[in-house]
Amino acid sequence: MAKLIHSMVRVLEEARSVAFYDAAFGLKVAERLDFETFTLIYLSNAESTFELELTVNKGRDEAYDLGNGYGHVAVSVPDAEAEHARMTAAGLAPRKIVDFRNGDALVARFFFIADPDGYQIEVIQRGGRFL
Repeated sequence: MAKLIHSMVRVLEEARSVAFYDAAFGLKVAERLDFETFTLIYLSNAESTFELELTVNKGRDEAYDLGNGYGHVAVSVPDAEAEHARMTAAGLAPRKIVDFRNGDALVARFFFIADPDGYQIEVIQRGGRFL
């Protein structure tokens, strides 16, 4: 059986992205591998073994075209409102909290936030299938 281990995004500025993911989600650098033309930075925290891999291509100075195929990555939190308030206070500009319903049934409570390169992250309150 397969086990998800990481997701990779290309970022323009290493320090800016590392700072964002630390402030937003408490992700710290688990490993940094420097190569001649690129650097890989693996971010993780104690909540999960899943990692986010940041790829920085050296010499690139223009933003990446995210295209229309990328959707988002999702993280779960115990309290969406508290996380939204914390991120707002940190100046990270999360979007509004949404109560997503199927008829009268609450499916999820979430909000989105964009990283410095425009990648969308869904922050979902834990519950139901989103633990």
